[in-house]
Amino acid sequence: MGEKQDREGVMATDFFWSYTDEPHASRRKQILSKHPQIRELFGPDPWAFLKITVVVLLQLTTAIHLRNAGWLKMLTIAYFFGSFLNHNLFLAIHELSHNLAFSSPVLNRWLGIFANLPIGVPMSVTFQKYHLEHHRFQGVDGIDMDVPTRVEALAVTNSFTKSIWVLLQLFFYALRPVFLKPKPPGLWEFTNLGIQIALDASLVYFWGFRSLAYLILSTFVGGGMHPMAGHFISEHYVFHPEQETYSYYGPLNLMTWNVGYHNEHHDFPRVAGSRLYKLKEIAPEYYDNLECYKSWSQVIYMYIMDRTVGPFSRMKRKASNNDGAAKKQK
Repeated sequence: MGEKQDREGVMATDFFWSYTDEPHASRRKQILSKHPQIRELFGPDPWAFLKITVVVLLQLTTAIHLRNAGWLKMLTIAYFFGSFLNHNLFLAIHELSHNLAFSSPVLNRWLGIFANLPIGVPMSVTFQKYHLEHHRFQGVDGIDMDVPTRVEALAVTNSFTKSIWVLLQLFFYALRPVFLKPKPPGLWEFTNLGIQIALDASLVYFWGFRSLAYLILSTFVGGGMHPMAGHFISEHYVFHPEQETYSYYGPLNLMTWNVGYHNEHHDFPRVAGSRLYKLKEIAPEYYDNLECYKSWSQVIYMYIMDRTVGPFSRMKRKASNNDGAAKKQK
């Protein structure tokens, strides 16, 4: 590993550089050799379509109900209710990016576009492209767009700027690939865009601008200074220099497709979120000794207040020859 954070209070000035492969592929082989029955957990979640449909309809109904609401009431409901629904849908799209609702990738993609509707902005198709690279090339410089840019890291250096960064982290998350690694849009991206615009325009036309504003607010506040958004930081920000990925074992997993089981997810991305907890039960010797969290709110607090932690607190690795070829192809 490269430069470590100075635990006397100085923030690192470079990323954590690793000269080994990401840990999940090798651990997956070890676990499967010892617990081959884990293969029985692979495959889609048969309840995914129903769960997504309920949340989409509930959030759209709420948006229509708030068409005449005052801004304070709308913001309050967006933060304490709508944010949980929209973040749930964001993580449903994460689940669908791994084709874990249907066996057919095309059906998963259509369901992702449907789950995208209350989020207000089209992202499901584009998210899949970048997220699968995050799994395949975890931490690889120039490929994994989950890692902050050097510009972000140099600008975010104290508690105040970290608070602003957390508040706006969805924008960084969304815009980072656009500037660093843009991908030409295809038919699916235009389909995602067209359907989303049609939904947004219909809301405004039939029920007014505030219905759409509620959805956008729910997305924004749910991805910023919000307990649900703690997973953005908890998953891969290095609080312990010997560990690259972290799991969260707390109650919010019930609303987030068990994304908190993040070591388990990266080890076995073909296991649906509803079954991830079984991995820890089957192979506890591989997970019980890893550092983990029980509160995403606490993770956000630690990130902001710990002077040694910031955007540089991520593991990075140089691209291998194969990674470099893949980078050129994409």
